[in-house]
Amino acid sequence: MRLLLVEDDESLAEHLRERLEGSGYAVDWSPSGEDAYWLGSHEAYAAAILDLGLPDLPGLEVLRRWRGTGLALPVLILTARDAWQEKVDGFQAGADDYLTKPFHSEELLARLQALIRRASGGVPGPLICGPLSLDERTQSVWISGQEHTLTGSEFRLLRYLMLHPGQILSKLQLAEQLYDLDSGADSNIIEVYMNRLRHKIGRQRIHTQRGQGYRLDIDP
Repeated sequence: MRLLLVEDDESLAEHLRERLEGSGYAVDWSPSGEDAYWLGSHEAYAAAILDLGLPDLPGLEVLRRWRGTGLALPVLILTARDAWQEKVDGFQAGADDYLTKPFHSEELLARLQALIRRASGGVPGPLICGPLSLDERTQSVWISGQEHTLTGSEFRLLRYLMLHPGQILSKLQLAEQLYDLDSGADSNIIEVYMNRLRHKIGRQRIHTQRGQGYRLDIDP
């Protein structure tokens, strides 16, 4: 899945980007509120991590503008340790969750996973679709008690499919969740990854809707 990270502290942003990418996310980073507003409004993200103390356009204003246009992007805001008013203002502006600096990256990942799961209509806990159980910590999938290891791209793709079971997802939609802006979305490679996933979880579980995309069948 693809995330928008908005943080003007370059060293913190680099650390977070490394941890997020290591956990299977594609990350676009912006140190600018103005750029972040444009990216969030025009690109497909599963969630945004938004620092409130930005140098050009404050994070709260970015959030208000997003919500003012009807953008339902899940947003986790980052606030200073004792800035309780920022937390209140953030929720009133439309934030979904907050994290106080300094924080442990493991807590950020846990909150982010829960936020994305809620936004997709799922329940807290392991990501389960029928007989498939995805272990996000080890990036592997369990089927009827048997573990299958996944590559980074396979994991990102299967996680997105499992968050949207039964839905037809186009190649472009899937590619946008696999790659960040710097890498570029290559929809042609999706066929390769789909074939690899079918080999590991069963060909009957991923249905090709000709001319439209792919669908994960929970009960094929």
